Amino acid sequence: MHIVLLEPEIPANTGNIARTCACTGSSLHLIKPLGFSLDEKQLKRAGLDYWDKLDITVYDNYQAFRDAHPEAKVYMATTKAPKTYADVSYGPDDYLMFGKETAGIPEEILAENKEWCIRIPMTEHLRSLNLSNAAAIVLYEGLRQQNFVGLQETGNLRKYDWESLT
Repeated sequence: MHIVLLEPEIPANTGNIARTCACTGSSLHLIKPLGFSLDEKQLKRAGLDYWDKLDITVYDNYQAFRDAHPEAKVYMATTKAPKTYADVSYGPDDYLMFGKETAGIPEEILAENKEWCIRIPMTEHLRSLNLSNAAAIVLYEGLRQQNFVGLQETGNLRKYDWESLT
């Protein structure tokens, strides 16, 4: 799957999302302008030492992203959508777009793509979830729907073996 960040502003959020993408084998797409440098220490720290395991592409603007992926199915996360992220069926090549922390995806883009808009349910009168949390929630729903294909099936304890525990 693909995570798309439209004009992200906070390096730690983008770094956390990069780490999530690396751990899930998902691609990360960043659309400029970015609110930070790709060399920024906070960005690198949040992504740990996973940067070399990450498929990342940077675009000059939203139109450049759309031109590069004209046929892509792009779900757009917004607090304003009538349908939730759990109301749709995701495929392995789908894109999940999230807007910048202070403003989200511009309403002009949402209006042009209303059938692809999704939201994460939350209580009234609050603006939004943290960007990296929102991306993880939606991405993992998509991966769950695909039975986590290609991801590790069981975890290993350091000191014990799961099979020997009763």
